[in-house]
Amino acid sequence: MTGRSHGGVDFGKLFVSIDAMDTEGFLDFIAPEAIFRFGSAPPVRGHEGIREAVGGFFSSIAAVSHDLQRLVADGNTVVCEGEVTYTRHDGSAVTLPFCNVFETDGGLISLYRIYIDIAPLYATDD
Repeated sequence: MTGRSHGGVDFGKLFVSIDAMDTEGFLDFIAPEAIFRFGSAPPVRGHEGIREAVGGFFSSIAAVSHDLQRLVADGNTVVCEGEVTYTRHDGSAVTLPFCNVFETDGGLISLYRIYIDIAPLYATDD
């Protein structure tokens, strides 16, 4: 998945850091005052808020794996589309479609929005 670069950001490597659940490696791609929004969660700003949000999410899952299927860029805006497989702590997995919208500035991501319906990840079979 590496080699998909735009605006000075290697989006393939970004997703590798996410799949490794490497919060600090992930933050290496993010501008210090970036805005980050995951699904319908409120947006957070800056490394500290993003670190807390991403670290909290990573702790709620056992593993994650992205299949980046499409990357479209226009100016400083990049859109990535694909499927993500989340493995729960009980070993079960769910695969969901996602679409991320990024804005880049100076070789870093300044705006990061994840569009996904994450509800199936936390659904129970009651």
